[in-house]
Amino acid sequence: MEMTGEHQIPANISEVWKALNNPDILKKCIPGCTELEAIDSQHLKATIALKIGPVSAKFKGEVELSDIIEPQSYRIYGEGKGGAAGFAKGGANVKLEEIDENNTVLRYEVDAKIGGKLAQLGSRLIDSTSKKLAGKFFDNFVKIFKTKKRSLKSSKDINLQVLELSLIHI
Repeated sequence: MEMTGEHQIPANISEVWKALNNPDILKKCIPGCTELEAIDSQHLKATIALKIGPVSAKFKGEVELSDIIEPQSYRIYGEGKGGAAGFAKGGANVKLEEIDENNTVLRYEVDAKIGGKLAQLGSRLIDSTSKKLAGKFFDNFVKIFKTKKRSLKSSKDINLQVLELSLIHI
């Protein structure tokens, strides 16, 4: 299976890069992720529970980051085993391009292989589920930045109101 896509992220390239390398943020964004732990700066271990059609599986595996060009790109590769459901392995080339100081485009090219019961489901179901999961990941990822900006804005508003009240009382 191969998949490509791009998403605009409402943050500068440095913030996006940091988030893409933060296991806590990624765990919140990856659908079904119950564990994502850094082994070192380029290796993670993960547990992800998914339901694809009639097959439910809990995948345990490792992820490796390579070909790192900070803060522009890297290759992420992982392998996971889901017991009787089968296995999944594959990778993605991830590239960031800053549009302006508040927006970055993230482009990706994914190549993946599956085996076991999952492979018997058919490529249409696998492809549509993969696109749906990628969409959920990016929706969650973008929300993190939008929530952060809202909280910063409301904190600035509060500071401005405090300043105005202080000036009134002077």
